[in-house]
Amino acid sequence: MTAGTASPPVPALRFQSVTKTYGGSQVLDRLELTVAKGEFFALVGLNGAGKTTLIKSLLDLCDIEDGNISIFDVRHRRSESRRRLVFLPEDFRPPYFLTGRDFLRYACGLYGSVYQDAQARALMAALELETAALRRSVRDLSRGMAQKLGLVACLLGDKDLLVLDEPMSSLDPKARCLLREYLLGLKAEGKTLFFSTHLLSDVEALCDRIGVLHGGRLRFVGTPQECCRRYQGHSLEAAFLKCIEG
Repeated sequence: MTAGTASPPVPALRFQSVTKTYGGSQVLDRLELTVAKGEFFALVGLNGAGKTTLIKSLLDLCDIEDGNISIFDVRHRRSESRRRLVFLPEDFRPPYFLTGRDFLRYACGLYGSVYQDAQARALMAALELETAALRRSVRDLSRGMAQKLGLVACLLGDKDLLVLDEPMSSLDPKARCLLREYLLGLKAEGKTLFFSTHLLSDVEALCDRIGVLHGGRLRFVGTPQECCRRYQGHSLEAAFLKCIEG
């Protein structure tokens, strides 16, 4: 690098030749992907395409056979790599024996932040989750309410990177709209979002780029508009189907 030349920005995520096999079947096949800091990136694909496996690999929740993964330029196997992220798993279920407030306090402790009741109530209001859920046992919450509670926990963490696996799956249309609006506010603050979804309308509303994962490989990486143009789809759904069928 010559004197006075700025170094390239550190990406939020980098996957290099990531390979993962289950039961003799290659779920991830030398996958390559870079997600920039401040980017909103959606991973889309059919059930069993490997989306959750890729996220679990990123979080070092399962081993990979080959390749490298880094989070803000720190190898994913090092615990410090996860200090700047929050994570919401697919089909999230908080511990049933806790109250909503106890769970949020617990989550804040995990993320190294201090629970603030006023902030929690504000986030609950933003997602239209009744504040009565703070007092109620988690076992008494509906699936949609539990999902909102998990999202509130992530947002209370106030980290640079949000890793969300199917975050909209249990939400009704209004709650999805409210969450999209809140996430777009975080985008304006420079936060990074990496999430998986089947709901392509949310992808169009939120994302800078998408990755179509199929057969263990990324068939397409680019903007939703580029996907529609490349596959001549009148909608992102139509372009997605042409992409995986090609």
